[in-house]
Amino acid sequence: MMICEYFRSIQGEGIMIGIPTFFVRTAGCNLRCSWCDTAYAQTGGFEASIDEIMEHVGDSVNVCVTGGEPLLQKDMPELLRRLVRNGKEVVLETNGSMDLSDVPDSPHIVISMDMKCPSSGMQDHMCMSNLRILGGKDQVKFIIADNRDLYHAVKILEDNQIRANVIFSPVGGVNIKPLAEDVVARKLNVRVLPQLHKIIWGDQRSV
Repeated sequence: MMICEYFRSIQGEGIMIGIPTFFVRTAGCNLRCSWCDTAYAQTGGFEASIDEIMEHVGDSVNVCVTGGEPLLQKDMPELLRRLVRNGKEVVLETNGSMDLSDVPDSPHIVISMDMKCPSSGMQDHMCMSNLRILGGKDQVKFIIADNRDLYHAVKILEDNQIRANVIFSPVGGVNIKPLAEDVVARKLNVRVLPQLHKIIWGDQRSV
């Protein structure tokens, strides 16, 4: 498995926001989002076995597997099963382009799936059937840059019966007021959340 980095921080995004977490960031991504804030993870990395990854995770209870795109790693389902067997609460962050069928179905795994909007340039690469796989413990994240993105996100919500939690966040993760006002005005049933790690540490890496 190709790994970019390991680090401890707090979960900065989504419904688990604020929880101290151990992060496993895989290397390699099949998308090239225009506003990507982890471009350093798109290529490179180092090889690590599942045993080596588990050694780094250690006694951490909350683990976030992120990227890059974790589902490009062929051993990812086995890593997820191993984490759960070892008593971990896992968040799997995925970019929305990969079929989720092989992700283990477990109450201890939260799938956090992006749904790319037009400003990313990657909206046509989404695996829309994933929306039927996600359950009530999972989440779908829309990163919103402008009104076009907002209209795109609202249309997806209108056209699909989404059971997962829906998260709207602004590009850059910090300037949340305009998006919050739009969501309130439209009476949308979504969560509006910042990227907490960027509020605390700015653009610092490995946080």
